[in-house]
Amino acid sequence: MLAVFCVRACSGLGGLRTATRVRSVHSLPGITVAQIDEEVAKLLQLKAQIGGDDGKHQFVLKTAKGTRDYNPKQMAIRERVFNTIIGCFKRHGAETIDTPVFELKETLTGKYGEDSKLIYDLKDQGGELLSLRYDLTVPFARYLAMNKITNIKRYHIAKVYRRDNPAMTRGRYREFYQCDFDIAGQYDGMIPDAECLKIVHEILSELDLGDFRIKVNDRRILDGMFAVCGVPDDKFRSICSTVDKLDKMPWEDVKKEMVNEKGLSEEAADRIGEYVSLQGGMDLAERLLQDHRMSQSKQACAGLSDIKLLFSYLQLFQVTDKVVFDLSLARGLDYYTGIIYEAVLTQAGVAPAPAEAQNGASAEESVSVGSVAGGGRYDGLVGMFDPKGRKVPCVGVSIGIERIFSIMEQKAEALAEKVRTTEVQVDISRADLIAEIRKRTSEA
Repeated sequence: MLAVFCVRACSGLGGLRTATRVRSVHSLPGITVAQIDEEVAKLLQLKAQIGGDDGKHQFVLKTAKGTRDYNPKQMAIRERVFNTIIGCFKRHGAETIDTPVFELKETLTGKYGEDSKLIYDLKDQGGELLSLRYDLTVPFARYLAMNKITNIKRYHIAKVYRRDNPAMTRGRYREFYQCDFDIAGQYDGMIPDAECLKIVHEILSELDLGDFRIKVNDRRILDGMFAVCGVPDDKFRSICSTVDKLDKMPWEDVKKEMVNEKGLSEEAADRIGEYVSLQGGMDLAERLLQDHRMSQSKQACAGLSDIKLLFSYLQLFQVTDKVVFDLSLARGLDYYTGIIYEAVLTQAGVAPAPAEAQNGASAEESVSVGSVAGGGRYDGLVGMFDPKGRKVPCVGVSIGIERIFSIMEQKAEALAEKVRTTEVQVDISRADLIAEIRKRTSEA
């Protein structure tokens, strides 16, 4: 009551302020004129800090939350990373496209599951409801449907926007670049998927960021696992989003969210816990095909068979030392339909390879320090935009460039690396000095 009175007193004219204050004292029992004067003085001081009576606001010069500037040295490092990534994409035969930074809101709606709340909506600009793009995958699918393209290998490097809680030191921003590589079209099973993993392996190895591990799973395996564990059909996507948090939260907290917030039974959550703790390689896929629960799901068996085929191609590509079949990998985006994968850096030691995982156990000696790439298969996304529902099989990967930039910047600072910010070289010479040197050389 006192605060309300003081705000009103401060907003009045100087001549009326005292009269208003005196008349109101009688209606505020227990409050003295001295107390009111003190509160009014505080509010007037606050008003002066914000802006005086002339209405001028004190402007704070800064970048918006979740964004940053880049100085010439930082831009030189970014350009080096971009060149490495683009060079790899081109070696694999990709061509590039570009799409608008904003899309119709209905284009993006319903494609990202619980993450849809992170989409930036724009004000109505002449009758169209628009949103800033959340990623480059959905605009790519819209591009394919609009142009009736059924076969393309493309890369796209551009900024995307997410209304997330930023963590600048970990490379998480609200405005950031994505570097996407996608293959659309009909191919023999798992060949494009294996090529995407090969690309991730090449880029991370060439950038020399340290030890890394590429986790793979399949949405069909997850859906089959949920079904045989007793998860109701209508809770599949929400439970999948919760499992996706296992890289940030311990299992106990994930289970608590499943039971208390998502309404899952403890028995079903415990069964899920038995599976999501498993890691391995082709041997784990073979063992799960014989599992008494998983073998009951046709979806899970189809996904496990593709995992086996994927690892056979990865062996030919000689990248299985960094790839592990991990049942805890979920990736919460709704549009994934098959293989999913994610690359993470590790702090110390080499991440356990599939052959080294004992009995599929998840005991890891190295510590994950963050995802730097992710992707998967999304065979149904293009059909959502096609008037006749015609599907185009697609698989792709997105490189988390900002996280990589943060690591490269830290390395450059730690090594006191001298980074060139210009391409110009100037040589200055004196003719008389050169002649003198030649003379002395000949006399010697």
